[in-house]
This record gives sequence, C-alpha cells and structure tokens, in this order.
Amino acid sequence: MSSKVFFGSIQQGRDSAFASLAAKLDKLLEHLDFSTIKKQDKVAVKMHLGFAVGYQTVPVFFVRRIVKAVKEAGGWPFITDNPTAVYNAVDRGYTKETCGCPLIPIAGVKDGYTKRVKVDFHKVKSLEMGGVMNDADVLIDLTHAKGHANCGYGGAVKNIALGGYAATSRWHRIHGVENVFPWWDPDKCTPEHAQKLVETCPYNALAYDKKKHKMNIMRFACHYGNCNECLKADKDVGCLNLQPEQFEAFQEMMAIAAKHVLGTFDKDKRFFINIALDITPHCDCVGIIQPAVVPHIGILASRDIVAIDQATLDLIAKKGLIDSEIPPYFRHVNLDPKADLHPFQRLWGPYKNPYLVTKHTEKLKMGTRKYELIEVLPPDETLTMKPPKQTFERAPSFY
Repeated sequence: MSSKVFFGSIQQGRDSAFASLAAKLDKLLEHLDFSTIKKQDKVAVKMHLGFAVGYQTVPVFFVRRIVKAVKEAGGWPFITDNPTAVYNAVDRGYTKETCGCPLIPIAGVKDGYTKRVKVDFHKVKSLEMGGVMNDADVLIDLTHAKGHANCGYGGAVKNIALGGYAATSRWHRIHGVENVFPWWDPDKCTPEHAQKLVETCPYNALAYDKKKHKMNIMRFACHYGNCNECLKADKDVGCLNLQPEQFEAFQEMMAIAAKHVLGTFDKDKRFFINIALDITPHCDCVGIIQPAVVPHIGILASRDIVAIDQATLDLIAKKGLIDSEIPPYFRHVNLDPKADLHPFQRLWGPYKNPYLVTKHTEKLKMGTRKYELIEVLPPDETLTMKPPKQTFERAPSFY
C-alpha cells in the first residue's frame, strides 16, 4: 500500500494569488483534513524556530495560516521547540502575535519537564522526551527541509527525533551514538601519529587528548568518503576503522526516537508538513544565514511521516545541487554526474545517506516509502484557468 503525499509547487501558472503557494498551502490543509482535530484539542505545532541569526526556517506567513486552520477546526494550537529557541524566537519574527498562538518550550523553561522512554539501543537505554509533547492531543510536525551534517538531511523525522527531546538526550545520547562502534585503535596509535591525524583533517573533525591518550571524532564535521585525508595519513599504521554502520547508527537512533514521540498521539491526530524552500546545506540549529544549495521546490503534506520524507528527498534529488551556491568550506564535494549519490551525499559524503532514515522508520512500521504524489493547483492547470478580476489592496490606507 502506498500513502498519499500532497504537493504544492513553488512554480505557478499565473501571476495571480489563486495560483500562488499561499493558495496551494490552503488546499494542502484541506487535503490533510483537520476534521479529526476535536474541539479543545491541544495541538502541538512542532517547529525548529532557528537559532541566533539563522532565520531560514518556516516563514511565519505559513505558520500563521496553519495556526488559523487549526483554530477553525476547533483546536487550541501552540508552537513548541527547545527552550532556547523559544526564548529568542522573537529575533527571527516568531511571537504569539505574529504566529497567532503561544510559543511553549517543549520541556519547560529549564528543559527539565520530561517523560522518560526506554529505547535500549546500543548503550542508549533511555531518552528524556519533552513533557509538552506528551501532554498534547495532536501533533503537527511542521518542518523546514534542509541538509544535516550528521545524516545528510533534516526533515519530518529529524524535527521530532531530536527536537522532541531535552538537550541531555539530544546532545549526549542521540548525537554520539555512532561512537559505540570501535573506530580507533589506541594500541596502534602513538601520540605523535594521533596528532598527525588531527592536523590532516581539513574540517577539524578529530580531537586528541594526549593525557588520556584518547581520540574523539565529531561525525557532524566529518566528510568521510569525500575527503579521506585521515585515512591517507593512516595507511601505514591502520589505527582508524571508519565503517558505514557507524554513521548509520545515528539514523536508526533517530527513527527509534521519532517512533516514541509518534506513539503519544493517535494515528488520526498526526499531520506532517515539509516546507522545501531555502534548502540549506546545514541544519537550522547552526544559527547562521546560508546559501540555498537546492532550488526552491514547494510544500508537501501527508499523514505518513515516512512517505513525506521519502517524497521530499526524491524531489530534492530530482532538482539537484546549485553548484555555484555550494559554500567554499565544503572542500570535498562529489559533483561527478555518474556517481549514484543524493545531492546531500555529494555535500556530506556517501556514508551520510539521507534515505537511511526512511529505511529505518519503515522498518519500525511508522509508515511506508511507497507514496502517491498528488500535486495541487499545478502550473499547467492554473495556466488554463481564468483568473479572478485583478484587485489591489482596499483596506484602510494612509493615502
């Protein structure tokens, strides 16, 4: 069985509001069917509100329209993210007034209001899920589709798999789970060789503690498969052992974490919206303004978290990279047209395969990778439609 994924393209057939992305979003919300939201249901709109000067998240214009639709269905919406992002969201234009509903920290103001869930994945035995997620009746997973340094892609799964948990779980259990695999042999590696490896990495992904004789790898900074400078320096020693399953562990951990979040909501009270605009190479948590490395695509909506991420990834693959917009700090990018790689793998390395997260979420029966893409108000359709009479703003003005 396939799932329905509704899609509104950035492209429009008429230079008129009825053919624009705003109208398409309204149509997508109709297809999502908020009728399963009951009166007074508490609706968590889980977003990434950005950080510092990183404003390229979901435009508040879209947020406000979604919030309005929830209210019309009878729900009581609120926007939620980590405490820091909520506290300084005003710097990026998100307020109760602009969004149309309150902004509430996902785990309380001190990030300590949580619900412990058991996971037992490698050395991770439990995670602290945000208590606000557990309290809500309805989930709207509203995501900015973009790249991600750890897994290649940040989409609907990532938005709740990391954003649905307190910082202690995000940074100390989900991030770093890859290091449960042995990847560095301290017996083969002298302090001098360890320092040499650190110096060869152009991305500062390796760090060595000489006193403890311990090597650490920041996999979010590692471009293994594209770069390989450390392996070249290590070829005569052999103390490094970087394997695909080490990188894949993060993807599987995300799938497990996301499943626990979804498990707090009835199946007919989960909605997923991916905004595939300003598709940047990094996640929004980096907190910087970035070039868009993939052309604007549009908006996707579905009741299936697996299908919507699969469809989003496929559309990104179809568009490809804008080579001229790739930042120069990506020193090793695979632009070989013959290489069977997703655009995000070309940036971050082949081991950061963005499709792994949909593979693992499907395996956990969270949805299906098979989907039917249903486009709303496609350009060729609106091109042949007679537009309404052109009108300009007639609200009170200062003229």
